[in-house]
Amino acid sequence: MDIENFISVSRTEGPKLASALEAHVKDYDVEIMNLQKATKLIPARTEGGYHEVVLENGASLKGRTLILSTGARWRQMGVPGEDEYRNKGVAYCPHCDGPLFKGKRVAVIGGGNSGVEAAIDLAGIVAHVTLIEFDSQLRADAVLQRKLASLPNVKIITSALTSEVDGNGDRVTGLSYKDRNSGEEHDIELEGIFVQIGLVPNTEWLKDTVALSPRGEIEIDARGETSVPGIFAAGDCTTVPYKQIVIAMGAGSTAGLSAFDYLIRLPASEEAAQAA
Repeated sequence: MDIENFISVSRTEGPKLASALEAHVKDYDVEIMNLQKATKLIPARTEGGYHEVVLENGASLKGRTLILSTGARWRQMGVPGEDEYRNKGVAYCPHCDGPLFKGKRVAVIGGGNSGVEAAIDLAGIVAHVTLIEFDSQLRADAVLQRKLASLPNVKIITSALTSEVDGNGDRVTGLSYKDRNSGEEHDIELEGIFVQIGLVPNTEWLKDTVALSPRGEIEIDARGETSVPGIFAAGDCTTVPYKQIVIAMGAGSTAGLSAFDYLIRLPASEEAAQAA
């Protein structure tokens, strides 16, 4: 819900920001189609041709340029209690929710760069951080690992499989994990769990149309263009580093300007033929 330190806005909320964005769009001649789901992309056969987006209801939209900004969702642990205690102690954004756990005990799930960075940040706010990693060692950059190891209120547990989120019905009270070496089960008492095992881009429907990274992110160049001429992408669904709102907005501007530039550079004869 909370969005803090968005440039020129000290604090707002997600629904409020989304509503303001929609109101701004309505100032212009832009058609908004709500409650529609895109299920298939059919790229143009020739450069400058029409790309087609097929919707779940059977309808389709066509355009010489297309901007994909489908976003991403947090990768979940998939263990009992995670869904039940989401926003009741289970969180996915340490920057957003970290201050809510000031002086409390929390766990961070994930030993990659995101998890270690989250643990470092949280250590300056909370009473104690337990970092839990599935692998036998952390996967974060060495400089981050050294910083983490220097913090007095952080404990690192490796070779651990989180098995359940524990709670009292109203909020998180701890978590259970299994030692992958010994097979023993352990319980940790805490008030918050930050899941940092990556993002899942909403790109499953784009397979075999535009180039995707091994993580499923849409590969883009500096102009926001994909592997298909005339198709651009922006935001958390792409290979752009740092998944933040302000960066996604800037990437959207880049993609929009690039799409415009692409259109005005189409050969006049080709454009006329397409219009015909």
